[in-house]
Amino acid sequence: MRLRHQRDWWKVLLIALAVLFKCDGSVIAAQQDGVKIDLPRDGQIKIENRFGAVSAEVWNESYVLVSATVGATQKALVTSPIVIQGRDKEFSITVVRRPVDPVALIDLVVKVPETARVEITTNAGAISLNGMTQSASLRSASGEVRALLAQANTDVSVETASGAINSDFPSDSSPGSHALHARLGSGEKILRIKTDSGSVTFKTSTDVASSESDREKSPPMLSATGSASPAGTPARESGNEEVSEGDVVRVDAQLVTLNMSVIDRNTNRGVQGLTQKNFKAFEDGVEQKIVQFDAASAPFDLFLLIDISGSTKDVLKLIREAALHFIDAARPLDRIGVVTFAGKASIVSPLTLDRNTLRERVSAMETGSGDTKLYDALNFTLEEALKQRARTRRTAIVLMSDGLDGNIPGVQGDGSKLEYKEIRSRVQEFDGVLYTLWLNTEYEAMNPLDTQPEAFDAGYNRMKELADDGGGIFYEVEKLDQLAGAYEQVVNDLGTVYSIAFQPTNKLRDGHWRALRVVVDRPNTVARGKRGYYAN
Repeated sequence: MRLRHQRDWWKVLLIALAVLFKCDGSVIAAQQDGVKIDLPRDGQIKIENRFGAVSAEVWNESYVLVSATVGATQKALVTSPIVIQGRDKEFSITVVRRPVDPVALIDLVVKVPETARVEITTNAGAISLNGMTQSASLRSASGEVRALLAQANTDVSVETASGAINSDFPSDSSPGSHALHARLGSGEKILRIKTDSGSVTFKTSTDVASSESDREKSPPMLSATGSASPAGTPARESGNEEVSEGDVVRVDAQLVTLNMSVIDRNTNRGVQGLTQKNFKAFEDGVEQKIVQFDAASAPFDLFLLIDISGSTKDVLKLIREAALHFIDAARPLDRIGVVTFAGKASIVSPLTLDRNTLRERVSAMETGSGDTKLYDALNFTLEEALKQRARTRRTAIVLMSDGLDGNIPGVQGDGSKLEYKEIRSRVQEFDGVLYTLWLNTEYEAMNPLDTQPEAFDAGYNRMKELADDGGGIFYEVEKLDQLAGAYEQVVNDLGTVYSIAFQPTNKLRDGHWRALRVVVDRPNTVARGKRGYYAN
């Protein structure tokens, strides 16, 4: 089975920022306090820190500089707390804390180009912005927000539910108001600030540019010497390992992620309790160094994608009951979202841990209208999974359908805009897992307008291929009373999925196929997952 590496999708790089901080909060980079991210003009940078503050300074360089400090803690972090993602002109910087990490404040310091579009989000952490970018959105639940702006053409809008607003700007808002609007000059730049309970302060300044000395500093080094032994990902094999392109984090930075179920050949049951030491990963026969590992117990974001088109309308009640069974069987820490489709895809529920809300919304599902557009719906769910994705979780999609799409010859009605070969490509690029449950809705064709037997066969085969492309499992559901059991089996299988990631030693982007193989050092076991990717 052929598949291509991510091309249009986000590519994740876990930066080894551990060398930039230690637990007493001091920065220990050898020459430069930060990691450099090359950002195109008019690029967008999204910064999210749920575990501390964000301090952003606007400068005249064309790249972003990121560093982190970690508050005092008795235990070192297991991995780097910062995840950087990028595609085209968009980047995101996210602070994560895994269950094994100690509880500690993690603060970000970021320098951003004045041509950038910036979004910053925190929970209780403060946000400070020194200078003004092309546009900026600052959002905090309860943290204080401070903006120090140059005398620029900026349109400012502030909204807070209960916090105070302090400003020296002339505005059209009354004193003591929880909303404010002000305009400096022509208002070409846009600043939006929103908090729930945090106070907001913004003032003008004539000196927000960084000094010449800052701009002349060399790019950061991602290795450090001395007695400090910080934790981070990816780990270094030696102190003199180099990061290519002057340590600039570019959109083609590659981290290959594999999700796999480990099965006992004798019992056909999942194997639990494995650690990173039990796995070896090979690309084109060459062993790779595993830099990230998630145990089978790590939580998932699960999307149920349910076909409610005319071909399944007669069995909708049983489909609802089976979906409710899945919700009840899922692990408590797994978030679940539900998407249904017929002529178009609809979100029944976004990802949530609230099982009661899920049950209510699933119980209210009705048959959809329009011709079945399975491939468009699957593509919609892939994109939705990317939007709602939590950086600390794996992702899985569970598709239930008879596999019929109007694109299949012999199926009446309009088909998906997306061709089958294209949705296969996107499933292959998906860094989560796709399970497919094929529901048998075949009936005897009495005339040429009925769905023909060959179409049902094609739907079956394509559902099987999609599961294989997505590194998951294909389930045949011949009778509706088997559907709940199939959903429960998916939940059981997800409990045996391990995730590993490596940075390939072959860094060429030549479009060639890279064969992947994972070996588990337990007798009579086999790892099931994706078999390779295209190095585009």
